Amino acid sequence: MKKTLLISLTLLLITGCVTRGAVELEEAEVTGYQGEDLSSINAFRENSIRGPQYVNISEYELEVNGLVNNPMNYSYNEVLAHQSYKKVVTLYCVEGWSVKILWEGVLLEDLFNEVEVLPEADTVIFHAYDGYSTSLSLDYLLSNDIILAYKINNVTLPPANGYPFQLVAEDKWGYKWIRWVTRIELSADSDYQGFWEQRGFNQNGSVSGPKLEQ
Repeated sequence: MKKTLLISLTLLLITGCVTRGAVELEEAEVTGYQGEDLSSINAFRENSIRGPQYVNISEYELEVNGLVNNPMNYSYNEVLAHQSYKKVVTLYCVEGWSVKILWEGVLLEDLFNEVEVLPEADTVIFHAYDGYSTSLSLDYLLSNDIILAYKINNVTLPPANGYPFQLVAEDKWGYKWIRWVTRIELSADSDYQGFWEQRGFNQNGSVSGPKLEQ
């Protein structure tokens, strides 16, 4: 009996009938997209307020609440289950450096539609794992198709770049590109000041405007 079983298993291996698990290959960073050259992930400079954060993804939840009818707590995979979007956007830092990156993520408007934003909300306050915060107008986020990114240059966000999520605040200075996002709060407080805004940086944060409040 044992000999027969051994022969059967041998035949299965030879004929390739034994199913083997898929081999996961490492993600490869892309250097170009649709004819545009991209900056390397390594071109980012570390300037966070408390250094790179390491989020336990099994315990992670993205809160979307505030002035909404249907507050939500999303797991990481639940966020990724939404339609994904890609766009090449340049991040400009007030320190004088910039990076052009292919970002992939979810459209904030899709999340806002699910939580049913109340009419009085005009501001969105973003909170991060390290205590950082910043705010942007709801109209800006909707009219510019702003995404919450989970990949850069085709690679899952490394911890230093904001894993699990970084805001792609197109046409805004880098201090508006909040990393390690944990909560998105819909608000009517258009005067809300985040970490760097409290320290004199311009509330609007537009790269076409001043870096500091006048």
